Amino acid sequence: MSPRRDPHNPHYPPAHDLPDRTVPLDTANGNFVLGPTHPFAPELAMTANVPSGRIVSFTMESGHSIQFDPGIVRDDPDNCPNGAIYTSRSAPGDPSNLRLADSHSGPWRRQVDVYVPAQYKPGTSAPFLVFGDGGADGIYPGRDLFAVLDVLIASHRLPTLIAIGIGSGGQDAQGSERGREYDTVSGTYAEWVEREVLPLVQQHAGVALTHDPDGRATMGVSSSGGAAFGMAWFHPELYHRVLAYSPTLTNQQWPHAGAMPGGAWQYHSPWAGNPTATGSQPGAALIPNAPRKPIRFWFEAGDRDLFYPAPAMPDGMHDWVLASENMARVLSAKGYDYQFILSRNAGHVDGPTIEQTLPEALLWLWRDYTPQGN
Repeated sequence: MSPRRDPHNPHYPPAHDLPDRTVPLDTANGNFVLGPTHPFAPELAMTANVPSGRIVSFTMESGHSIQFDPGIVRDDPDNCPNGAIYTSRSAPGDPSNLRLADSHSGPWRRQVDVYVPAQYKPGTSAPFLVFGDGGADGIYPGRDLFAVLDVLIASHRLPTLIAIGIGSGGQDAQGSERGREYDTVSGTYAEWVEREVLPLVQQHAGVALTHDPDGRATMGVSSSGGAAFGMAWFHPELYHRVLAYSPTLTNQQWPHAGAMPGGAWQYHSPWAGNPTATGSQPGAALIPNAPRKPIRFWFEAGDRDLFYPAPAMPDGMHDWVLASENMARVLSAKGYDYQFILSRNAGHVDGPTIEQTLPEALLWLWRDYTPQGN
């Protein structure tokens, strides 16, 4: 079991304690600590009283992809569906270079769900939110998000936006298609969405999507949350707004990459592995060493979020809470617009925390949005 964290650890950025059962103001920036009780947001009780958007679903297959064909499939032990976590070991002399059971080429098939609000006027260019781990096998059901959007759009608290839930490529973590797409620290996933997914969304759902990066948001949970941030970081000309629950800002990248040997850990903290063993040089943290980008980031971690100590993960870069705290610290130092929530009495991708905070997170994310008409 993951240890319970002290949100006022002196090594963490200072945070504001909130009264139990409350959430931050949707106008506030900074670090906040939720109380241990997580009631449904009021908006979840209002969904029956507003017009429902329509949902258009379609399927994508690897054989029709340019970016991700073929897919990859990890050879897990029969009794361990998430085998990479339990069978991985490090390369000699470099704990950041994880070795695992074999993977092989294989096909993938995934569902994409497109939410079109009742207020959408055909032919108009709409802002949109694209989220990973969507589809029928999503980690957190997209239709709960769609119901919240019904309420917030009907009350004119959010713009009339399209939401696009993209299923993952399958399995989880190192050696899987899901891990390959979400945990690789590069712009590749955003490029795949742009070139292969969004044209199909417009075709199947009969909508027009804005090209204005300020009208485009990304969202995810766990590894897809890390990918959501990477979409904006590597392509700020495409996305400015990011929302993530328990984002994987740790060293999950596989295969080991010389340019980014610390994986997503290097967004906020330097890699300090063994360059002699890998041929890599110690990598600097990305955010502290780059000009500030036009990104707004809302993210959350549970006080009992994931933590893989040695010997399971011996690299020291598999602490989800510490990764998020470090992320908050570097974002603050660079003057980013961000809101970070540490949720008490909460685990990884905590359902009650999502049900409590999702409306506020969406309102904070889209604050000050002005349509540009393209």
